[in-house]
Amino acid sequence: MAGPARPLRVLHRCRALLRPVAGDRGATTVETAIAVCVITLVTAIGLVGFVAAHGQVRCVDAAREAARLTARGEQGRATEVATSVAPAGATVSITVTGDEVVVRVDWRPASELVPGLRIGSEAVAVLEPGVTG
Repeated sequence: MAGPARPLRVLHRCRALLRPVAGDRGATTVETAIAVCVITLVTAIGLVGFVAAHGQVRCVDAAREAARLTARGEQGRATEVATSVAPAGATVSITVTGDEVVVRVDWRPASELVPGLRIGSEAVAVLEPGVTG
């Protein structure tokens, strides 16, 4: 009679292992909360990346336009155009050395949220004949 009783004991142990543990209560809620936090974090990182890429393109455009205008002899207008094309809060510096124009546009987007992020662009042009620096 020892033979048939043994499979019953094994079956009883397996059923005990398959029963839900009392400490697992609310585990799904915790997993959902963690998933929502991860999705929010990934979305925020993606948004910061998009803003940074958009700002970079605007800095490149601003530096290029300012370099062209300065090379044509319109430095006052170059600063005005670069400031309007660049992202809000960007700094524009125009340097003329000999016959070379160097324009640098720097921008720090949301420096409170992403303290180490700096975006900038530099454009170089040669003064057109007849234009003096």
